Amino acid sequence: MRAVITILAIVVVIAIIAVATGFVDLHGRSGSLPQVAVSGGSLPKVGADVGSIDVGTKNQTVEVPKVSVDTKKTEVAVPTIAVKKPE
Repeated sequence: MRAVITILAIVVVIAIIAVATGFVDLHGRSGSLPQVAVSGGSLPKVGADVGSIDVGTKNQTVEVPKVSVDTKKTEVAVPTIAVKKPE
């Protein structure tokens, strides 16, 4: 295994020396990215009939536990939701 690594290192060093001294001249053309053009198209048109939601409060009597043993009914505002279907 050491022999393979040593041979590979020697080949790399020889290649670097050959390029540095001008013995091997590497040349080429510079590349460029392809030109891409996008045109036309449109977004889809979507229509939707949706219902409405009414949120409010109404007074309602509910049982509220008290710290003592007996319970007391107290009137509090309770949230309400009404959903109406689209017409």
